[in-house]
Amino acid sequence: MIDMPKHIGIIACSAEGAALCYRTICTEAPDLMGEHMHPEITMHTHPLGDYMTHIRAGNWRAVADIMLSSANKLAKAGADFAISPDNTIHQAFGFVSRESPIPWLHIAKAVAREAASQSFRSLGLMGTKYLMVSPVYTEVLEEFGISCMIPDENNREKIDEIIFKELVKGIFLEPSRLYFNEVIRALKDRGCDAVVLGCTEIPLIVDPSDCPLSTLDSTRLLARAALKESIEDD
Repeated sequence: MIDMPKHIGIIACSAEGAALCYRTICTEAPDLMGEHMHPEITMHTHPLGDYMTHIRAGNWRAVADIMLSSANKLAKAGADFAISPDNTIHQAFGFVSRESPIPWLHIAKAVAREAASQSFRSLGLMGTKYLMVSPVYTEVLEEFGISCMIPDENNREKIDEIIFKELVKGIFLEPSRLYFNEVIRALKDRGCDAVVLGCTEIPLIVDPSDCPLSTLDSTRLLARAALKESIEDD
């Protein structure tokens, strides 16, 4: 048994990814904490549509304000630290980390640490079109001496379409799964040795057992980082 684990706050954005993150914490915690046990968890989410209005406009200050609204509610509920199982909104992390009432874990750092532990040197990145062209992963991976490649523009647009028209709505189609594998195979051909599943819904459709590259599941890696942070002594 773990005495007084830290209270985890989850700032959700899209439902499927947030649910996977929450479920991962709850299902993996018993191995560390005892049967039926997991840290206290509070989740808050504003509508995805509120986020998308500002994401499409590139207004990351406004995105940060929504994230901070959730963080303030979680702090009042007793959360000791926060995570967000949404890669794209981490483009507002600079604002959030300075102004949040509680500390945050960064999703890309959880991925980078795992990549480094497996000695990966060049990662492909899959996610929304906003994320793939952003510095969210490139800046963090550079700290670990790891390079990052993204699909070409046409593939970025198609991936984004699948994410927002299918995955965030809980729709997982076999042609889309096979398409992701084709794009990942192209990244492998360009020299990548692993792929970041950098939209938190992508792990729900990409099957690691037949994926052309080793996968780095950003959703579950963030959940595990939060669990570790919760139960470890400072």
